[in-house]
Amino acid sequence: MRNPLSSKPLVVVESPTKVKTIKKYLGKGYNVAATVGHIKDLPVKELGIDIDHGFKPQYRLIPGKQKVTTALKKAAGDTNEVYLAPDPDREGEAIAFHASEVLKRKGRIFHRVLFHELTRNAILESIQKPEKLNKNKYEAQKARRILDRLVGYQISPLLWRKVKGGLSAGRVQSVAVRIICERERQIQIFEPEEYWSITAHLKGDTPPPFEAKLTKLDKQKIKIGNEEEASTILEALKETPFLVESVSNKTKKRNPLPPFITSKLQQESIRKLRFSAKKTMMLAQQLYEGIEIEGGEQVGLITYMRTDSTRIANEAAEEALAFIRETYGAEYSMEKPRFFKNRKKAQDAHEAIRPTAVSHTPDKLKSFLSRDQYALYRLIWNRFVASQMKPALIDTLSIGIRAGAYLFTTAGSKISFPGFMAVYISVDDAIKTENEKKKGQLPALSKGMVLHLEQLNPKQHFTMPPPRFSEASLVKELEENGIGRPSTYAAILSTIRVKKYVDLVKGYFKPSELGMIVNDLLVGSFDDIFNVTFTARMETYLDQIEASELVLEDILERFYSHFNQEIEAAKEGMPSLKGVGFSTDLTCPQCQNELRIKVGRNGHFLACSGYPECTYSRDYTRDEKGNIHPVELEADEASDRVCEKCGKPMVIKPGRFGKFFACTGYPE
Repeated sequence: MRNPLSSKPLVVVESPTKVKTIKKYLGKGYNVAATVGHIKDLPVKELGIDIDHGFKPQYRLIPGKQKVTTALKKAAGDTNEVYLAPDPDREGEAIAFHASEVLKRKGRIFHRVLFHELTRNAILESIQKPEKLNKNKYEAQKARRILDRLVGYQISPLLWRKVKGGLSAGRVQSVAVRIICERERQIQIFEPEEYWSITAHLKGDTPPPFEAKLTKLDKQKIKIGNEEEASTILEALKETPFLVESVSNKTKKRNPLPPFITSKLQQESIRKLRFSAKKTMMLAQQLYEGIEIEGGEQVGLITYMRTDSTRIANEAAEEALAFIRETYGAEYSMEKPRFFKNRKKAQDAHEAIRPTAVSHTPDKLKSFLSRDQYALYRLIWNRFVASQMKPALIDTLSIGIRAGAYLFTTAGSKISFPGFMAVYISVDDAIKTENEKKKGQLPALSKGMVLHLEQLNPKQHFTMPPPRFSEASLVKELEENGIGRPSTYAAILSTIRVKKYVDLVKGYFKPSELGMIVNDLLVGSFDDIFNVTFTARMETYLDQIEASELVLEDILERFYSHFNQEIEAAKEGMPSLKGVGFSTDLTCPQCQNELRIKVGRNGHFLACSGYPECTYSRDYTRDEKGNIHPVELEADEASDRVCEKCGKPMVIKPGRFGKFFACTGYPE
């Protein structure tokens, strides 16, 4: 019997969660089905790229997706209209193309619809104004996929042969590891430098007492290198009067930040909420796809969460202004919407991340959201509403104090009008405010006033090495260097940890020994591929392919002709840890030959280069400077066993893999 629903237009989405949200708004006139992510990809066990024929990718149905494609075909029935609505990005475009290939039949028309937010108006408007499939965007996705496959599938086997099985290299992930390793080496070679500061504890005619810091000598910025120099200055200041030389009152404006783009959402969520980048994106996806709120209504609460644009719709800005006037008063609202300029290389395919309705305040939705969903939604909502509020006004007082040839300075500030800060304070603004509070209040001071010196406080300091990267600062580093895109930051951070190339130590990335070894090998043989400049340039090429300014085959040919030569050279030239290993400056305590780093099935270790004549080997550690320290074995323990072969006593020996019984007669 013919299915009476089979001629309905089909809407194909990426996620099963969206099906319920979209069905509710489109009603019974449409079927809605999900691809559950990608349905086609390159084969797992082979390269899957025809290099000799224009780098043609050999896409195949992903194992286990047969049920999904069968369900899609059944949902399509004999309809002549299919609306392809996977996510509005390059990956979504690839899914749309692959779905059209699976559902293709004579007379069937395919439309592309882009849901930037899952609300009634946005969904209905997109269905009423469908677009064509974007071939250029799909070509950019294909180029990225092919580049990643060429690099991963041809360099990873090299690592298996040279180091150990199971290792992998990635076009972008390996650059992230390189950035972390290079920072670690900067820390290891850093030599702290001593310097001193001098703080004066002063009193005016009225309380409170206050502090001022020595900043200049004879109009030049002062540098105090050691205790002797500090003591000379203290002696000179003992009998010197302290006079107020300048008093400056100013009112500064502090403007709100733009609504979130993906990278900034991840950074602020990591710092403020202590969520990982991966968790942040998972929660944002849930808020975008739809949450069941009052009355059982499934509503998408935020706009699409993978974006590099600060653009916002005029209607959304006007809605925010109206809300601000009603809730906080006209004095807090901008007269007209505030729009923000995008950074230079932003694709601007989507709006900034904002609430789909400002009227959906965090407190109204709190009971319908999990604790983590609520925290992230509140962050997004507050940041967007604050972006349409007036600047904060901060009164600052700067004081210059003359003591002979020396100048001391101090400053204080207070918020005279909170403006946007009534709704949202970023982590950086919170740090500034806290630092200003620590300085304390200043008394009433006027130019020429003589101050009473209570105490001079000299303090020794040492310069600090550059900090290791946190998740937030690594995302910032990747973004600023043009590495990766909004959709890839979280995956990069997750992958490098899963592969055990880095560890997260007290919230900061530290390269593992394996990560340092693999990085050195890759940089040694593929320096021009695994570097920041090249990786950023490739991202630009992908953008140009999407803009139809470049052709996929040309970029791949240009890349591969050079890459293939480097692969061939590395087969012979890349050092092998399975053979001689990595050189060190340590000597074997048993035979004085060089100790070398080798990698085995159970990890890396030090081994004598005189093997097999000398069998000395040890685990090792590195100190903060990167110096290698062999881990000495424990002393043998006596046992009550005797050797079954020669009758000599057995002892318990410690080994790299645990303790074991050994004959005291070995090796005889």
